[in-house]
Amino acid sequence: MQAVKNKAEIWVFEALKDIRTRLPFDLLGIDSDNGGEFINNHLIRFCQNENITFTRARSYRKNDNCYVEQKNYTVVRRYVGYARYDTEAAQKLLNELYGHLRLYVNFFQPVMKLIQKTRIGSRVRKKYDKPQTPYQRVLASSPVPETKKQALREQYAQLNPAGLRRIIAKLQDKLLHLSEKSKNHPKR
Repeated sequence: MQAVKNKAEIWVFEALKDIRTRLPFDLLGIDSDNGGEFINNHLIRFCQNENITFTRARSYRKNDNCYVEQKNYTVVRRYVGYARYDTEAAQKLLNELYGHLRLYVNFFQPVMKLIQKTRIGSRVRKKYDKPQTPYQRVLASSPVPETKKQALREQYAQLNPAGLRRIIAKLQDKLLHLSEKSKNHPKR
């Protein structure tokens, strides 16, 4: 998660490069929606030069990005809401919140992954793996180098989930206050 100034390709591209440096593994692919902030020559050339697979949703197929959109609610909207944050102060506050939220979600929020879907007549049976945090999944992943895993273990040992929740709540309050303040003072 990263807040950007606006949807111009330069800001989205800078945010993508910044996010890439924080990943504990190589970025192999980007699955985007059809917005112009993603579908542009600059980003496509970058992906081709860096051997990153770039896919996008098909037109008029709203379920192509269902997993991304689901995370948009469970991670972003649930903590930030639907208000429009369009000031530099809001962007800074959002990115501070996202930094703590990223740690909380990736280290302490387990997720179930669908491993099998079977259709029997009109019924669909889904089978999920056991819930694991993204942190646990990275530790279990063989392509991730042991040095990166060790760095993650050290980071995990320093984290306090209750402390993260308190910081997140404080930042949410500040963001709400900022949103209320901007409603009372509309732009001219």
